[in-house]
Amino acid sequence: MKGILLPRLYVDSIAEITADVLKKIGIKGLILDIDNTLVPNHVADADDNVLDWTDAMKAAGFKLCIVSNGARKRVERFNEKLDLFAVHRAMKPAKRAFLKAGMVMGLESRQIAVVGDQIFTDVYGGNRAGMFTILVKPIDCNEGIFVKLKRIFEKRILRELSENQSKGVSEEFSDDTG
Repeated sequence: MKGILLPRLYVDSIAEITADVLKKIGIKGLILDIDNTLVPNHVADADDNVLDWTDAMKAAGFKLCIVSNGARKRVERFNEKLDLFAVHRAMKPAKRAFLKAGMVMGLESRQIAVVGDQIFTDVYGGNRAGMFTILVKPIDCNEGIFVKLKRIFEKRILRELSENQSKGVSEEFSDDTG
């Protein structure tokens, strides 16, 4: 069970996710969480960093789709400048929204990476959908009580991930997978 909670890649921010890395592992599309992945929870609009990064990903040929548990109004406002495919009220970690995103992008699950800040929604849901998962450190620690409680359990999982990385176990992909 723990394996399904482990991300395939763990990064400090989206800035560390580059087209070269993604292409090397056969990724052609990205599913993106909004809150605490692209911007802090309290930020309503995509900022210049997000715009520049998503523009670079699109220019490199990647398809992008927002998948958020947020309300339609929240997702639509955030997506105004980005103009990406988007799924609101996704009910993550349910697989349905991840698979829907894959369908609208016209990609198979193995060609998609899920980028998010939460293990129990983004990583768990993405892994269950057969997608490559990238965990991003949360941007802001000002979160609701329910998320703070989940973070306690996430720390245990991240500790295991760290131990596996130090043993050389966590890198499940290599140059020969792309």
